[in-house]
Amino acid sequence: MSDFVITAKNNPKIKEVRELSASAGKRREKGLFVLEGARLCCDAAECGREIESVFCTSGCEEKYAGRIEKLKKSCKNFYTVSPAALKSMSETVSPQGVVCTVKLTETGFEFKKGGRYIALDNVQNPDNLGAVLRTAEALGIDGAVISGGCDVYNGKALRASMGATLRLPLIVSGDLCAEIKKASQAGIAVFAAVPDRDAVSILEADFGKGALCVVGNEGNGVSEKVLEACNQRLTVRMAGRAESLNAAAAAAIVMWELVK
Repeated sequence: MSDFVITAKNNPKIKEVRELSASAGKRREKGLFVLEGARLCCDAAECGREIESVFCTSGCEEKYAGRIEKLKKSCKNFYTVSPAALKSMSETVSPQGVVCTVKLTETGFEFKKGGRYIALDNVQNPDNLGAVLRTAEALGIDGAVISGGCDVYNGKALRASMGATLRLPLIVSGDLCAEIKKASQAGIAVFAAVPDRDAVSILEADFGKGALCVVGNEGNGVSEKVLEACNQRLTVRMAGRAESLNAAAAAAIVMWELVK
C-alpha cells in the first residue's frame, strides 16, 4: 500500500478516469478504456493487455491481496485512493474498490473458410452487446464484428461480457459491408437474421462451409444496405404473438445453431 493516498475527487487523474468512462470519443483520443472490479482488472492482466494505471482503496488491496499484487506487477502506475475518490470513478452501486485504465488495442482477425462468426449491426444496448460477446466466447465462436451502435469499450458492455471482450477476437468496423465482402471472399456464407416468416428457418440453414451471421439493431433490425450485402436471410420461427426477439436472445440462438 502506498503512503500517499489520493483523496480529492477533482484530482486530474481521477477526473480523466471519469472522462474515459463517460465518452467513447475520449477513449479513442487517449487510447485507453476503463475496467472496474478485481476480476475484470485481473482478466486484462492475464490476457496480456497493457494496463496503464490502477486505482485501488486500501480495503480492496487487503481483501483481494493476491489479485492486486498481480495488478501491481502488470501496471505502469499504481495509486492508492480513498473510498470517496474511488466511488467518484465507479459506475456501479457497490464498487469493489479497484479501477484500472487499459491500452485500447484491437485484436482483429482474418476470416477463414469453415469459421463461425457473429456480426452486430448498430446494436445500441450495452447489456445486449456484452451478453452477445459473453455467449460467443462460451460457444466457441471464432470472432465477432461490431459495427456502429454501442461502443464495445462501454463500461456496462464490458461488465456484461464478463471479460469476453478482452479474449474474443474482435473487429470494430465502421463499414460492415466491407467486412461482409471479406468474409465472402474467404468462402464464407453471410446470413442476416430477420423477424420475417418468409425467410429461411434457422433450422434449415446450411452452415457447413462456415458462416457469418448478422444480428441487427434492437428497434430497426439489420439495415437495408447490410441486408443487400448478405447471401441469405434467416429467421427463428416463433410461436404465439411475439413478433421479434431481444437482440442478445436472437444472437444466442443463432450462435448455438452455428456451432451445433
